[in-house]
Amino acid sequence: MKIAIGIATAGRRAVLSETLAHLAEQSRLPDAVFVCPATPADLDEAAAGCLPIPVRCVEGRRGSCGQRNAILDAANDADIVVFLDDDYMPAQAFLAEAEALFGARPDVVAATGTVLADGIHGPGIGRDEAIRILASDPGEARATWPVYNAYGCNMLVRMAAVRTAAARFDENLPLYGWQEDVDFCRQLAPMGQIVHCTALRGVHLGSKRGRTSGLHFGYSQIANPIYLWRKGTMTSGKALRLMAGNVAANFLGSLREQPYVDRRGRLKGNGIALLDLMRARLNPQRILTFK
Repeated sequence: MKIAIGIATAGRRAVLSETLAHLAEQSRLPDAVFVCPATPADLDEAAAGCLPIPVRCVEGRRGSCGQRNAILDAANDADIVVFLDDDYMPAQAFLAEAEALFGARPDVVAATGTVLADGIHGPGIGRDEAIRILASDPGEARATWPVYNAYGCNMLVRMAAVRTAAARFDENLPLYGWQEDVDFCRQLAPMGQIVHCTALRGVHLGSKRGRTSGLHFGYSQIANPIYLWRKGTMTSGKALRLMAGNVAANFLGSLREQPYVDRRGRLKGNGIALLDLMRARLNPQRILTFK
């Protein structure tokens, strides 16, 4: 199989360099690594060029969806594309296990793995701590079960299914593109199985650099699920649970300032979105007009 890694990145030059260096330690090296930066400064091409893996910079429309679509175009001849966040550090055997999974299961069109630790829920995880977590992980025999969608920080897709479904990341979900992983996977769902695989393991650093503002993200927490429900790639039940859970978390979190999450900004964004919903003007793209 030809396996390509795809990374969309913005504002994390140093973190990305660490991630690329870590990927060079895979027991099964990638055949290509496609990096789509939001700006040229987001990729240290000199450092990447010194690695024993082929790193290629591609250009795309700014925003996670546009950047990932540019990667799909560039990696069109790959068998498997492994989308990783720029702050995701996979276990050494990650790509070897990916090749084994997709080789043994021709019915699998998308997969996601076990996140051993996720810094997105706290202050973030440093590189050294991530390496310690990976080194102490005993691993797990390969087991799979169906899931609704892959987790965007480590999402593996079979390109034959992507081509058949003409699947694309929806660029109407701007900037961070929250829930774009759900939308993309549901486009692939008619083609085969979407699975969680226990042998695909890694650590999500949850870097706080380059993140969408609380106001923007809070608006997307309402606008994006409703947009995807109307589009037909998210069920009404899932959309309602996402929105209710996030509004509740933001309300409770806003009562006491949290150092790593702008709950008050998110709650304000939730409120603006709900008002827009009542005024029939709710649109994910509206966050591009916010200052």
